[in-house]
Amino acid sequence: MNKIDRRILKSQKAIQSAFLEMLVDEGFDDITVKNITEKADLGRKTFYLHYIDKYDLLDKIVDDHLEQLREICDQKQNKGFIEGAVIWFNFFEQHQSFFASLFRSNSTLSFRNKLLTFIMGEIDKKLNSNAPLNQNIDKYIILKFLGTAVMGVVESYVLEELTGDTEAVAKQLGQLIKRNI
Repeated sequence: MNKIDRRILKSQKAIQSAFLEMLVDEGFDDITVKNITEKADLGRKTFYLHYIDKYDLLDKIVDDHLEQLREICDQKQNKGFIEGAVIWFNFFEQHQSFFASLFRSNSTLSFRNKLLTFIMGEIDKKLNSNAPLNQNIDKYIILKFLGTAVMGVVESYVLEELTGDTEAVAKQLGQLIKRNI
């Protein structure tokens, strides 16, 4: 396995840290590459060695978060809907400010599409391991319906529009998914 040069890792970490701090404080729409590089105390050339633009940087960070979420999903694969939803929502609670910033932005359609695709894929895994589907309903429609519903609840949760603690919200969502599959 190739080791990445520590200077590269240090630059990427500085850029990502500056970006994440600005994302939470200012929102995605107001961030510029110039602002990021000034906050990270790096040159613009260094930024462009690693990322095409702020959207590319966001995509890489979103991919990293989704990879962490995928690892959690793989670990909870044998859990029921309710217990699995609690584990999942704990991740969103830990990263609430990041996800809230993305949900608040008007420019993060890529994030929403990636998250919806991810959620639909995880629901599909559960569908494949459970009882057969009603043959009068297209599987994609079920995945889209449930995926959009789950994403809406996650969005409302991270934006603090729902009352109740993480476990209560997650358990209710798990019950709803279980009831609709």
